[in-house]
Amino acid sequence: MLDECVDRRLERDLVGHLVSTVPRKGWAGIKNGELLALAQNEFEAFITVDRKLAAQQDLAKFKIPVLLIRARTNRLEDIRPLVPELLKTLAGVRAGVLTTIGE
Repeated sequence: MLDECVDRRLERDLVGHLVSTVPRKGWAGIKNGELLALAQNEFEAFITVDRKLAAQQDLAKFKIPVLLIRARTNRLEDIRPLVPELLKTLAGVRAGVLTTIGE
């Protein structure tokens, strides 16, 4: 699942994965804790660029891995070069753990 702060066009680059976005699910505007609780029931991973998420939430209580993309900006052209690392990392992520991609 792509967080609403991630450019939705990134899903086209995540080849081999069924991807949805927070807005497409109708979950836009939902607070992070509730959002992670919903996502853990339907998705295998949560991808975000929200650097404050781990400080705001106790990720260990959720049954979903969280991947934080850290790029120069949140624009697609800055995130896209990190896709190979993201795809490689997805295979080994663990629930309740924050994994950082990039910087």
